[in-house]
Amino acid sequence: LSSYNVDAFTVQGPGGSSRAVTLNQHIGAGGMADTRDPEAYNDEDPRKSISAAPSFEEYLKQRANEGTTAAVAADPAPAPAPVVAAAPSTPSVAGGDMDATSAISAMETSQSKTVGDIAATIPDLAPKPDQSYAKSDGFTVMGNAVSLQASDAPGPANVAWISDLNVDGALSSLTIFNGPLSDVPHLISRCFVKDGMLSFFLDVRPRAYGAHDLRDADGNYPGPETLGRKAFEYSGARKDYDSKFGTEELISLLDESVAKLEGVTKNPGLGDEGLGELEKITRGPLAMDVTMPLTSGNVDTVIGLREKVASMWLGWATDGSHTHKPGAPVNSQYVYDTKYKQNCYGALLDTYVGFFGQADGEKLAAADSGPLDEAYVGGGS
Repeated sequence: LSSYNVDAFTVQGPGGSSRAVTLNQHIGAGGMADTRDPEAYNDEDPRKSISAAPSFEEYLKQRANEGTTAAVAADPAPAPAPVVAAAPSTPSVAGGDMDATSAISAMETSQSKTVGDIAATIPDLAPKPDQSYAKSDGFTVMGNAVSLQASDAPGPANVAWISDLNVDGALSSLTIFNGPLSDVPHLISRCFVKDGMLSFFLDVRPRAYGAHDLRDADGNYPGPETLGRKAFEYSGARKDYDSKFGTEELISLLDESVAKLEGVTKNPGLGDEGLGELEKITRGPLAMDVTMPLTSGNVDTVIGLREKVASMWLGWATDGSHTHKPGAPVNSQYVYDTKYKQNCYGALLDTYVGFFGQADGEKLAAADSGPLDEAYVGGGS
């Protein structure tokens, strides 16, 4: 990215030391920089341009009045209206041999252990009680109890947001967004259960734009004859991701896990028809999006895969070689993260509204995404 007019923001470093990180000058509650109103910037690549972002209330009002998806990418094609499905209030076993309550309970237990391992390994990870909900708090969607344990690590680990979310009999989701001081990928690991079927989405999301959404069905990317010098920048970002994170180890793990799943069907992915505009520009190249019968074997395979990929993420997050050097890389990552996080929220909103209905989908997406009006550890959330 090009240079920007920014101010200095102090981040706590190892041993209690502080370091100045150049961030946007808008300061929100608690002295944190406000990413919802970054300085406007126009880039020849529209995905790197920054425009004034609406507040959460304005965002929902726009959706209600206009009936469109609030994409921050330039001139996106309108996403199709979400199909509002009435989730059953009682477990169904139509597609497999396992009931929904037992399946989500097993996933919740595994996910809780995963988050516990992360907390034990990252000392500065701290809970965020104001953004968390216990099942006893009365937060429900479609009549099902919701629990959400939120945390972040504003210190050396620079983890911007962790959401450990569960909806009884319906959803198990782990979301991890990283701050701009490293190039560690974000992690999305989400399971829906309905009508005896299990829908599983897993994504290890790159931190730099690599034009993955422009990949065609044959896996080809536009070259310099189409994108000019940007083609080389995007190619470099893809190679960096492939060499550090999207390795043969991860690819083999994903392929082997899919091969074990019974009756699995792949949902639309990058390069396919039917994928929403915000999904295209936020999905990583290795995203897994599949649906299968709710069997005990499938649940065990999915749980095993989720645990292994979360363990890989933890290894990356604690590897000092993935830390950005002060200066331009941090500034560029901050600006990109700011816009990317808003796009991810829009994509998640469509997903949850489609599954839980408009009202419940909106409030669940807002809770799972975390605050959008403050820059947790400098721009990841």
